[in-house]
Amino acid sequence: MSALRSKPATGYLTGQLLVAMPGMTDPRFEKAVIYMCVHSLEEGAMGLIVNKPLPEVRFGDILENLKITPRSNSCSQIQVHRGGPVQTQLGFILHSGDYQKDGTLVVDSEISLSTTTDILRAIAEGTGPHRNLMALGYAGWDSRQLDDEIKRNAWLNVPADADLLFSADYDGKWTRALAKIGIAAHQLSSVAGHA
Repeated sequence: MSALRSKPATGYLTGQLLVAMPGMTDPRFEKAVIYMCVHSLEEGAMGLIVNKPLPEVRFGDILENLKITPRSNSCSQIQVHRGGPVQTQLGFILHSGDYQKDGTLVVDSEISLSTTTDILRAIAEGTGPHRNLMALGYAGWDSRQLDDEIKRNAWLNVPADADLLFSADYDGKWTRALAKIGIAAHQLSSVAGHA
């Protein structure tokens, strides 16, 4: 895992959820819920899909490959997710704000992102963040690309909350995220309209 730059996260979608609309044509993002870690009109955006687990990848196997011995039983409960189609060999830990070390990107007061093996060791020892989610790969957009996709009705942005973010109800996250803004899935159209 590589180290993140530790500059503060900024941008109007930073710390928000992106929810794929029914008309999403890219199957990798069908009914995806993405936590936005960084958003900038000039530099682009980066987020992690938080509702697409990878059942074939076990957190314990990742620790074993890194020669980290788990001392905490909670490691067996950590589900690895498909964070997105970019750099799928890289691991990211989205976690509660109670853990911060060098290389941690503080997204907001509740949520941070780390990519170093230090956080994996801390989790294995039982001294890591209270809540966490591991993802392989990320979703990324070039400058202004995400804003163009939102204008084309590909995404809705929704306020994030830690309970939804770290919930183990992966299948229900899409519906729950829409409900946060008062929308039921059957109310959405797959066709974009313009006034």
